[in-house]
Amino acid sequence: MLSVHKIDTSSRAQVESFIHLPYRLYAGHPQWVPPLFIDARMPLNRNKHPFYEHSDADFFMAVRDGKVVGRIAALENRPFNRYHATHQAQFYFFDCENDPEAAAALFERVFEWAHQRGLTRIVGPKGFGVLDGYGLLVEGFQHRQIMTMMNYNYEYYPILVEALGFEKEVDFASCYLSAQEFHLPERVHHIAQRVAQRSALRVQRFTTKSDLRAWSNRIGRAYNQAFVNNWEYYPLSDREIKFLLDNLLTIADPRLIKVITHHDDAVGFLFAFHDLSAALQRAKGRLFPFGLIDLLTEKNRTRWVALNGAGILPEFHGRGGNALLYAEMENTIREYHFEHADLTQVAETAVQMRHDLENLGGKSYKNHRVYSHSV
Repeated sequence: MLSVHKIDTSSRAQVESFIHLPYRLYAGHPQWVPPLFIDARMPLNRNKHPFYEHSDADFFMAVRDGKVVGRIAALENRPFNRYHATHQAQFYFFDCENDPEAAAALFERVFEWAHQRGLTRIVGPKGFGVLDGYGLLVEGFQHRQIMTMMNYNYEYYPILVEALGFEKEVDFASCYLSAQEFHLPERVHHIAQRVAQRSALRVQRFTTKSDLRAWSNRIGRAYNQAFVNNWEYYPLSDREIKFLLDNLLTIADPRLIKVITHHDDAVGFLFAFHDLSAALQRAKGRLFPFGLIDLLTEKNRTRWVALNGAGILPEFHGRGGNALLYAEMENTIREYHFEHADLTQVAETAVQMRHDLENLGGKSYKNHRVYSHSV
């Protein structure tokens, strides 16, 4: 017998049942990267996650004969809806056995949840913040996900969702760059050099996390201005910006974070990260006793870099800012002897960025699809 239960997020046992399902579904899978348990619990913590300061979410599990066979989260991001003048709910954390009945029962609860709040569309997968991966993987199943900055799922997931009437909303492509093939055109280098010499645009580099923290407010303001035209954008609160940067700093090497400045203001940025996927797979969700040491060691072993977060304020696009940004991208790859780069999840609506990446030799090798359905 199948039943769907709403999770009591104050119950540790129910929270643990919810977060452990994908660890069972993907146990031993070579391409899935398990999140750390401490990170997996955070979105269900209403007291600590800044999402709940302005919005709401609930979580549901499908249970058949005492066994958890599926899960899903329903979210209402009120600042997003206000900014875009929409009335949408989001779904996230959809994981399920290849069980159409369980999938249908889970989404039925999401539809009911949205209808009760006067919301008219369901969109997803779309999570709690900008570090949560967008969409279901629809192409590139043979490639390992880059840490937890993107989602991984079995090939039957899109089939389950589309069978319920969901249709494409937007695609996010991830591009692969080989260090051997990535060479900026000379004219881009010339533009970057000229801009650095003759304009007020500069590249701010960091050596310590405290140096980076000192720029956190300016980076947050730049983020809130750089992505205003992006499909997924909404203005982040101060607490969300702090939460985002605190999370980045747990895994980031400050030397890989670059900020484009204009006088004393941050007007662009490049977030790059050592890909720690292999160590996260070995950790199986646990930092202790050896997971933390292995993660730190993996920084020296990995030959992959994740470029997840690159942007510059629109008014600097035609003033050499883009050239500086891409020159720093090339410098980062070469200076740290990376052999492979993943340009993580660029929306098809970010036309200029997609065009630039293709011109630089980026090849789309994964595609994540966000779906929508009217309520």
